[in-house]
Amino acid sequence: MTDVLLIWPPHVPSYFNAGHHSPLYMVAGYLRRQPATGRVDTCEAGTLSMNWKGVGDLLHQGRYDVIAVMNDFDAVDGLERFIEYARELSPDSRLITFGRLSSLNHGFFRQFDLDAVVQSGDYECGVAEYVNALSRSGPPHIPPAGLPGVAVRQGEGWLEPVGHGGRLDPEQWVLPDIDEIPYQDYDRFYARDEHKFCGIPFRRELVVPAARGCPVGCDFCEVPEIFGLRERRLPVDAVIGYIRDSYDRHPFEYVAFYAPTFTLDRRWVRELCERFIEGPVSPRWKCATTIHHLGEELVALMGRAGCVRISVGLETLEADGQGGLPRSKRTEERKFCALAEWCDAAGIELNAFIIVGLPGTSAEGTARTIELARSVGARVRPTMYTPFHQMTADMTAQQVARFNRQLISGEAAGNATADGSAPRPEADARYAFLFGREDRLTSVHERIPQRTAR
Repeated sequence: MTDVLLIWPPHVPSYFNAGHHSPLYMVAGYLRRQPATGRVDTCEAGTLSMNWKGVGDLLHQGRYDVIAVMNDFDAVDGLERFIEYARELSPDSRLITFGRLSSLNHGFFRQFDLDAVVQSGDYECGVAEYVNALSRSGPPHIPPAGLPGVAVRQGEGWLEPVGHGGRLDPEQWVLPDIDEIPYQDYDRFYARDEHKFCGIPFRRELVVPAARGCPVGCDFCEVPEIFGLRERRLPVDAVIGYIRDSYDRHPFEYVAFYAPTFTLDRRWVRELCERFIEGPVSPRWKCATTIHHLGEELVALMGRAGCVRISVGLETLEADGQGGLPRSKRTEERKFCALAEWCDAAGIELNAFIIVGLPGTSAEGTARTIELARSVGARVRPTMYTPFHQMTADMTAQQVARFNRQLISGEAAGNATADGSAPRPEADARYAFLFGREDRLTSVHERIPQRTAR
């Protein structure tokens, strides 16, 4: 039997979304169902609640056969140090990495002392392929053969994946075990709304990973490349059951649906809303979707069913900036204003994602977009345009870490300063949107009843 540790290495997060962390627990749950797997532990060391001594204790005492390291644009900061600790304190462990970054720039990870890299497919499939292959490969020094979606180190080189990684049907997903998630740490991140993290302050969030994949095809989004253009969605019964069980076991106060385009399947959304209205499972909840996939009747139904926040990708209202967006994402001002009216009537907070530095836009145009959104009562969450396609395998960790949707990255980063020290006016104007003072804080938590005092 193979003992496995799944870990998010220590780092200081630049942004926090609990939904981005849910794969750690879904992979763990999936591995626990594999016949070759023994003990499976998880550790989130990236929530500012764990130190390197604690990581060392875990590695030295655990002596895991496989350590699966979750990666992201933030976690590269501590990756090299974590690998050094793992090699020193648990020398017989095999190290594999999986996550958003290795799915977009897998070659980058070949510079590190890793044994395998999940390059494509669902994360569960890649990690399980490697763990199962190790159980069949004999002595520890014998690497597994080529695997679907997984590159495996062999001596000084690498065995390339044998085809694309697998993708699971929703019925095969194992939803996170709420007993092992550090919700108290998540609460601390969300308490400061001026940081514009995705959660709602002062209320406990249950993340429900409801769908994977998206056909919209925005080139600044990693979802289609990682999870495909075809959406896969959990059955409504499975969603209701998970919420009921979780609320019975823990004092959650609202649900965050983790889905790229929540209202893509309107029939599914209507069924879910009707079930919430009927009860007995009737949580407050939030979701993210596109303006194109909403309508007045649907928004009204969502409000009656307990929805308190809808996040949409407004991106920009500048005509020159919209030219590079998918047709369904090109939003007219009147359409956004109409959506704001629907949300206000339904008692729903409208949250507008806006991209700073999107090609074809200007700082002045971004300011106008933000002001328009705020004038109709929307909460605004700006992020920096991030050209993922400009990442290369030979980048340093510092260069890759800039692709975190906060710093100017890619080719534009080289022009961000005029003389190597002082920011250019355009760069400084862009950063003001992300890092300037924020005095418009959400009050949506007032619409969510508390279940416990904190």
